[in-house]
Amino acid sequence: MDKHQISVGLDIGTTKIVAMIGRKNEYGKVEILGVGKSKSLGVHRGVVNNITQTIQSIQQAVQEAEAAASEKIEDVTVGIAGQHIRSLQHSDYITRPNSELVIDETDIDRLINQVHKLVMLPGEEIIHVLPQEFKVDGQAEIKEPIGMYGGRLEANFHVVVGQVSSIRNIGRCVKSAGLDLEGITLEPLASANAVLSQEEKEAGVALIDIGGGTTDLAVFKDGIIRHTAVIPFGGNVITEDIKEGCSIIEKQAELLKIKFGSAWPGENKDNEIVSIPGLRGREPKEITLKNLSKIIHARVVEIIEQVYVEIKNYGHEEQKKKLIAGIVLTGGGSQLKHLKQLVEYITGMDTRIGYPNEHLAGDSDEDIASPLFATAVGLVMDGLKRQDRKKAEQVEEAVLETEGEETTAEAQEDIVTEAPKKERRSFLDKLTERVKEFLDNAE
Repeated sequence: MDKHQISVGLDIGTTKIVAMIGRKNEYGKVEILGVGKSKSLGVHRGVVNNITQTIQSIQQAVQEAEAAASEKIEDVTVGIAGQHIRSLQHSDYITRPNSELVIDETDIDRLINQVHKLVMLPGEEIIHVLPQEFKVDGQAEIKEPIGMYGGRLEANFHVVVGQVSSIRNIGRCVKSAGLDLEGITLEPLASANAVLSQEEKEAGVALIDIGGGTTDLAVFKDGIIRHTAVIPFGGNVITEDIKEGCSIIEKQAELLKIKFGSAWPGENKDNEIVSIPGLRGREPKEITLKNLSKIIHARVVEIIEQVYVEIKNYGHEEQKKKLIAGIVLTGGGSQLKHLKQLVEYITGMDTRIGYPNEHLAGDSDEDIASPLFATAVGLVMDGLKRQDRKKAEQVEEAVLETEGEETTAEAQEDIVTEAPKKERRSFLDKLTERVKEFLDNAE
């Protein structure tokens, strides 16, 4: 099998680490060859806090995936999230030295590089710079300025910022687990690619990925990502609350949540009771389902309200920025019973649960199309996209070499139209390069 055809996504989460191997089938859909899953021990709220344990968990997940797919894993695409990620809006402009020439790649690069010089808090670095829309000489709402004339080019940017040390720690764990870092992706973006359709991104949609340690939000409108946020609560705090509220151990609390939990207290009758075996030699505990769902409800409301504040920060209440497709819930936490109804009740927005089957091959295992694996599927897709881009670059270089200096005007035009897509996405590639470099020098 061609080594380049497979891609591996590594989702380093707070509750689980997933390694997923996939490739494109002849219909352009993603076929999952193997999945490995291990309990995540060294991660808290999306941030690595114990390197040794994280390395072991990664190795375990990777071995499991390798066995399932009978493939050797070398390169992985890793997702980053965590409570240190924040985002801001920023607008910037450049004045072009010669307005007789049309705007090209280099102008946009200059503008993007200028955004990189923004002063951040100590230890923070810009992870992602996403142009929203451009203005040329005051003419607004331009999606693609390349090829236009103009003296002043400005743009609004969505800038995602994170802590360098946290990202380097993830790189360190991956490398120590004997893997190469092929790429880094923002987890909310990966999940969004896996569960949202293009129509939803155009119409306007908020993706809420409820993980164990954090809840990630990504807002799209007109096909462009408009807002991202990471809220430092997830399914684990719900389990914690059940554990405290019912005085039981964590394992039992987690099981109770999954089996009997509901986000809507009105559903349960007062006389529905679950009996939980007591600790060694102690009496079993009886817990009413109504109380259980009250505990869950209180915490879920808090999480959703925080997410809703972020959606309002993006400007959902303005007519032009309305999210017509509403909300899509994904991640392990989205499987909580009656959560969809509660979210609709609090936000007044249409809601659905997002399954990552949008791009999966038709005969995929049902377990893989679970919201639990949305991020991992998105990371595999991202890795495949990255490989396609590399291939396109290699083909382009080969074409240029064979033609020597005499590139035809047509070929040059093709290259100009191709290039922006490549350059625009490659910001995280630059970050990956830097993390790799840092790790190589650290050895």
